[in-house]
Amino acid sequence: MGNTTESVNKNSLNIDELSSIDIVNLMLEEDQAIHQAVKHALPSVAKAVDLIVKQWEKGGRVFVAGAGTSGRLGVLDAVELGPTFSVEEGRWIGMVAGGKEAMWSPLEQHEDDELVVIDELKSYSFNENDIVIGVSASGSTPYSVSAIKYAKALGAKAISLSCNHNTISSKLSDCGIEVVVGPEVIKGSTRLKAGTAQKMVLNMLSTGAMVKLGKVYQNQMVDMQLINKKLVKRAEHILMELTDISETEAKQLMAESNHDLKASIFVSITHTNLDQARHFLKKQNGHLKKAIKDYFESN
Repeated sequence: MGNTTESVNKNSLNIDELSSIDIVNLMLEEDQAIHQAVKHALPSVAKAVDLIVKQWEKGGRVFVAGAGTSGRLGVLDAVELGPTFSVEEGRWIGMVAGGKEAMWSPLEQHEDDELVVIDELKSYSFNENDIVIGVSASGSTPYSVSAIKYAKALGAKAISLSCNHNTISSKLSDCGIEVVVGPEVIKGSTRLKAGTAQKMVLNMLSTGAMVKLGKVYQNQMVDMQLINKKLVKRAEHILMELTDISETEAKQLMAESNHDLKASIFVSITHTNLDQARHFLKKQNGHLKKAIKDYFESN
């Protein structure tokens, strides 16, 4: 198959003659293709989530490697996981060709840096427990392809995320996610449909993995870092919502647990104490729902 991300979009041939409202209308219409393309790729996305969880439970780390928009989107998703899910620094790492400066400056010439990405992975002591997510619209960008090849050579796992059919990245990976959104409104400008699709899938991969790892209870963030007053207040409200206790009780329990939201929820639901909470949470690797179920099944 040809490179659809670089094809001419016949629907936008006269975009340079349209009024502003017609330009944005056309872009919105073209974006309708994203939903169907992502939907079609969902079995691969789900397989990738399971792969990530499997490596994570071995103590592995996730490296998201891409150039340009693809790399920046990987970094954007990665940096949110610390405050949202208390993911330790250095556990889910976004790597963009050209390094940190490439987040702010157009350093797309670095997408051909096949050896640099290997040196970067080596600097993290990348090993067989880890997993690479190679992201590129074309599926053939040397930077991300090289990261995938290196991961596989070491016996680690690799996922590819691209926006073309039958890409080299997919062939090299344990799981190839192909979100084929078709030609861009502006030929080759993959920060548009391709970028939006990649952002959606990266969100699914990280969020899906965190849910499976027990960092969400019902649909609440119970493993976030309580690094400011707003987040402490949010945690107290989550505790009140999930366990139907008063604000005073929630504040007291959070203070006693040293702002450990999961332990506080466990105590409130099971009517036990913090020692019991920590015992069962440790036994279930911090998975709150499994810890609560385990407690009730053993009592």
